[in-house]
Amino acid sequence: MTTTAPAQLATLTEALQAFERGAHTAAALSTLARQQTALLAALPPRYGEVLLNLLDRLESSALFSEESCSFSQKDLVANLQMWMEKARSALAAA
Repeated sequence: MTTTAPAQLATLTEALQAFERGAHTAAALSTLARQQTALLAALPPRYGEVLLNLLDRLESSALFSEESCSFSQKDLVANLQMWMEKARSALAAA
């Protein structure tokens, strides 16, 4: 596993792109994201809380069809992309 925070963010970004293409499941993306411990340790604690919340909702949305779920997968993916952009900025500023 890659040990630097920027490399782990790149890995997570690639995994999200794979999820969007249908190459990863929500569970696989969530598991991979939770394993990026160097990234989460390098960011303020709130980033970890927000990421885990988004991942939990993404996994929940995968259990239902888009119409019956209160969480839109498209919106969750957009929020994860925004989280990654903010995480990238936070790492650059550190």
